[in-house]
Parts: sequence; C-alpha cells; structure tokens
Amino acid sequence: MEKTQPRMRWWGWGEDGHDDPVKPGAKKMLTATCGWPKGVNHTPIDLDAVQLPEPDLPGRARAQFIELLGADYVREDHATRVSHAAGRSLPDLLRLRRGTMPFAPDAVLYPESETEVDELLAICQAERIAVVPFGGGTSVVGGIAAFRPNFRSCVCISLARLEEVLDIDEESLTVTAQAGVFGPDLEEKLQSEGFTLGHFPQSFEFSTVGGWVATRSAGQQSSGYGRIDDNVFGLRASTPSGPITLRSTPATAAGPNPRQMFVGSEGTFGIITQATLRIKSLPEAMLPDAWFFRDFHSGATALRELEQQGLRPDIARLSDVNETAFGLAQLGSDVQRKGLLAYLRARGVTTPCMLVLRYDGPKAEARVRRSTGREIAKRHRGVSVGGSPETMWEKHRFSTPYLRDQLLTEGIIVETMETAAPWSRIEDLHETIKQDIEKSPAERGTPALVLCHISHLYTSGCSLYYTVFAQQQEGQEMEQWKALKTAASDAAVNNGGTITHHHGTGADHAPWLPQETGDLWLQMLRAAKAEVDPEGIMNPGKLMHGPTEL
Repeated sequence: MEKTQPRMRWWGWGEDGHDDPVKPGAKKMLTATCGWPKGVNHTPIDLDAVQLPEPDLPGRARAQFIELLGADYVREDHATRVSHAAGRSLPDLLRLRRGTMPFAPDAVLYPESETEVDELLAICQAERIAVVPFGGGTSVVGGIAAFRPNFRSCVCISLARLEEVLDIDEESLTVTAQAGVFGPDLEEKLQSEGFTLGHFPQSFEFSTVGGWVATRSAGQQSSGYGRIDDNVFGLRASTPSGPITLRSTPATAAGPNPRQMFVGSEGTFGIITQATLRIKSLPEAMLPDAWFFRDFHSGATALRELEQQGLRPDIARLSDVNETAFGLAQLGSDVQRKGLLAYLRARGVTTPCMLVLRYDGPKAEARVRRSTGREIAKRHRGVSVGGSPETMWEKHRFSTPYLRDQLLTEGIIVETMETAAPWSRIEDLHETIKQDIEKSPAERGTPALVLCHISHLYTSGCSLYYTVFAQQQEGQEMEQWKALKTAASDAAVNNGGTITHHHGTGADHAPWLPQETGDLWLQMLRAAKAEVDPEGIMNPGKLMHGPTEL
C-alpha cells in the first residue's frame, strides 16, 4: 500500500476481510435486551456518492504548497478528502456510511521532513488556513474532524511520510521515532533489537506515535508498562510560531514539565513531529492467568489489592456480568461456553465476572507475582480457570471494533466511553453510570445493553470502560447519540469520575472540560495557545476551544 494512503478503509474501522458475523449467542443476548431490527441492511454508500463541501483553497496558498512539497503531495481529489475528513467516532461513522459529510479538508498535504511541517504552518498562518493534523485517523471523540470555524479554508497535514525510527538508545532504554510511525512498525523494529514499548491501545494496528502522544494514550498493558504520558522523555513539535524542541531528560526541577503541555494537546498547539519514549527489554516470561468472581465487587477488590501490594499485573481486565456473558457468547464456541458456565455454577458462581491477567518479566519474578496474585484472588472467592481465557482475549483484542461496523449495518448502534475514579468511588460510579446510560435510550424507546470493564489500574483508582448497544433510531441517530453521550458524561463528572481516561477530549468531550479542570485552567491553556498559535489555526473546535454543546 502506498504509504501516503490511510491504512483504514474510508467508511469504517480497519481493513476489509476482518469482519466477523455476530455470533448466535451474542445476537440472542442483544435481541433479548434491545430487540433486533428486521430487514435492515445499512451498507455504506459508494465512495463516489459521498457528498462533501466544495473545496475552497486559495490559489496563492495552493501554489506555495506545491512549490514546497511537489504536486504529488498536495492532494485535493475526492477519495483523499473523504478519507481525511473524520475519525472513527459513532457520529463520524454515521456520517461516512450515509455519505453526507458537512466538513472535509480542502486539501491533504504530505510533508516529508520536520522543516517542511514548519514551513507549511508558516504558510497556513500567513494565509489564515485552519490545520488539522492527521496520524492514523483513529480518534473516537471528534478529535480530527475537519472543522473550520471562522476560517475560509482548512487543510489536513498528514504525517504519513515522517515514518522513521530515528534511534534506539540501548543504554538509556529509549527510542526516538518520527510522529508518523505506526504501532506495528515501531514494535517490530524494537522487538528485532530485543525491546518493547509495551504500548498496545486497541487502535494499535492503525495509530501512530504522534497520535499516542497528542492524545495522552493508554494501552491495554499500561498497568505494567505505563501510559504514553509516563513514557515521554522528549519531543519536537512544529507550531505556527516556530519549532519547539524539548530535549530528553530522565528528570528535572526546571519548572513545570513543558513536555506535558504537548502530551494530550491534540494538535491544538502544533504538530508533534517526533518523540523520545522509554522502552523495556522484552520480558523473559509472559504468564497468563484468569479467574471468575461471583460479582463485580469481589473482582474489583481483588484488583485493588493486587495493585496496592505492588504486584503490577501487566494486563488486568475485569468484565462485569453483562460483558462477561457477551464475551463468552461472541468469542467462544457454544459448547465451550455452556461447559464453562456449568463448571462455575458447580462452584457457586452463577453471575460470573471474568478477570484476565498477565504477568511479564523475569520468569522467577513473574511467577512469584502470579502466585501472590492467586492468593489474593482465592481470598476473594475467585474461581481459577488457568490461562486460556487470557490467551483467547489477547488473540481477539484488536478485532472488537470491527463488530461495531457489522452491527451498524444491521441497525444496531455501538458507542464506547470511559472514565476513571478513586477506588472508594468505583462501585457507586459503575452503577450510577450504567443506570444513567440505560435510562437515556430507554426513554427514547430503544433499550440498551450496557457492558463494562476495568482495564487500567493505579494505586489510587482505576478506569471504567463502557460499551453500549441499542437499536438505531431511524432518522434520529445523531439525537440518540447526543442523549446517550450527555447522560454518560454527566453521570461521570457529577459523581467523581473523569470525562475521559484515554480516548481524549476532541470535540465530543469538550463541553465537560470546565467541570473537569475549572475555567481558570482553560484560560491558561488558551493563553498558551495564543502564544504559539496566534491566529488559532491549529485543530480548531477541539479541546479548550471545543464546542459548548454537542
């Protein structure tokens, strides 16, 4: 595939050929809760039929872009504009599949060097052209929507040609990579040298180093390997006012950490062009484990003790009753599922909540951690089932987003959302968010099935990740989504949770930022943005300048 083309198909997640059908058991569960639409086949519209606004790029700016990059790397064709118009949030997917895009970049630009990124931003500032940075296109919160408030024109700057792993420092255990390096390419390079970043978000196959840093990403192994913000040692960014280089250092007392101003900045200050990240040697052992608990409380308490005793499971994922049932119905065979449930019933577990764990590291040390973890799980009446469920989960962990595309075709919407809170609030928050999520679609006549899991652990708390299924409300899907998003977000921030744990803010979460951070902090961010981006061209309508309502 030409490296300037997005790796994902234009209308949905991932690549063709990976769409599995909804398994009978999962469909039965959805039907019992949500009902199942009859005669629905919402296949995506043809690419050529997608309606976009007419491009409106000033001729003088186009000429400057072509002079700098060459005509091959200034693209205004329909397919390129569509594939860079939006991310993969539910509203994005609904718009793409229906073929009506109210926004799109006028052109997509492909710089090959950091200097070219610098020069592109200088041109855009002088011509007052909005800029949306583009890595892998995986945002699920409206983070790369090609908005242009108060601007005549908007361009997308793709980092696809900045794809070099620049340095692996084996003594310092760091890697320096350009922003356009995709997860699998970075990990392949590292593992060939005996190292790993250990950063595996669900978007891993289609997301980039720059995107991870810009969105403060967390991976499925972050409990052991750390979130991306824990692992950024240095970075370089292009801004409309010039480049900023923040050198790598293990620690400093020289004021607030400037790297963290760009980590999570979502392209609103500038474009991250490279980052230096902490790496680790490949683990000698990766020991899986799995348990079933009789309720969510028991499993969460066991996880809290695991984390607070310093056992640091590198993968830790506790599913509630609904998610456990759905996962067993969708991922395993019916014979396996029934046999497992019978085994659990015989041991007093009738409403199972599944916990999968993995311990990485030197073999002896990992075995000790797993052994101590098993003692904790047993104390909370967990039932051990060996490591097979964790191995099965790993096998399918990047394929789940494909199910959303299949269900949208069949008339079922799927939305995900996440939060984090202190351990002392987790149980109440879990129930409150679940109830408020269920209430919103039920009031619209489309009852929802709500799944939840814990997937990231901290000494003081953990994350909660929700997946919601409901029948599409034909002709009112956007209103349906807004009501659902509002209910979940209000419940999170009003009950001690964060508005987002790792999806980022984008446009979708921006209305709740004042509750999360306070107005004064947002004013500080806006003041910083005014220094590096005086015309406000960088990713407008996101983060601290996001919409005040959905």
